[in-house]
Amino acid sequence: MFFTRKRARLMVCGLLCYLPAAFAAQDPQAILSASDAIRNPTQSFSLTTQLLDYQNGKQKDATTVIVYSRPDPRSGQYRSLLRFTAPERDAGKLMLKQDQDIWFYEPASKASVRISPQQRLLGQAANGDVVSTNFAADYKATAQAEEVIEDGHRKQQVSIRLTLKASTPQAVYHHIELWVKKEGWDPIKAQFYSESERLLKTAWYRRYQQQLGASRPTEIVIIDGLDPQLVTIMRNQDYHFRDIPERWFQRDYLVNFRADATP
Repeated sequence: MFFTRKRARLMVCGLLCYLPAAFAAQDPQAILSASDAIRNPTQSFSLTTQLLDYQNGKQKDATTVIVYSRPDPRSGQYRSLLRFTAPERDAGKLMLKQDQDIWFYEPASKASVRISPQQRLLGQAANGDVVSTNFAADYKATAQAEEVIEDGHRKQQVSIRLTLKASTPQAVYHHIELWVKKEGWDPIKAQFYSESERLLKTAWYRRYQQQLGASRPTEIVIIDGLDPQLVTIMRNQDYHFRDIPERWFQRDYLVNFRADATP
């Protein structure tokens, strides 16, 4: 079948006109909130996160933390306490996300210092990547296009691409490009950018499993924005709903925290 150049232009114009109309019926911010609820439960929970750092295919480092998270109804964001369990040299160290601040606690000195959410925890994973977050609380979403992309298992997926612009000072990144499944809003892929529009990293959400009442990505593969040989894998397991005490999210309580007091 052959098309004249004029007819082809009309078909392209028709497609471009159709896409915004299709997305107009779907609030991008609502899509983002639904995708957030897939990444993390909407009530208090804990899980274990193992971070594995690779360079040129060889594992260079690893660390394991237990994450305790509780939604904060005031901000729509989470408060999180991370307890390091491995390697042995880091066991017992704590990291607390309290409102817009992140504190690192060293048991040996019994002192806590404020650290940046952008600071690297291990490999390509920043502190702000490991604590539980709701993108919808810190970013304004707009829908860009419907795209067919490869997911983290190299399968073709029909997706909606959202552009997230930072809307609060607490946002870790200047903007994020996020691809979610067209059906169900499962996060597939995200690209994180600096204020200078430099691609910092690309994350793939994969290995979906039933956890705490929903199918959730239990593995996030993070690839450096400049060097694709620098890769960090975050694996989540041991999901539990927990009634986490309010005092655990107070900086002054860090010195009193005891692992055997875990509820």
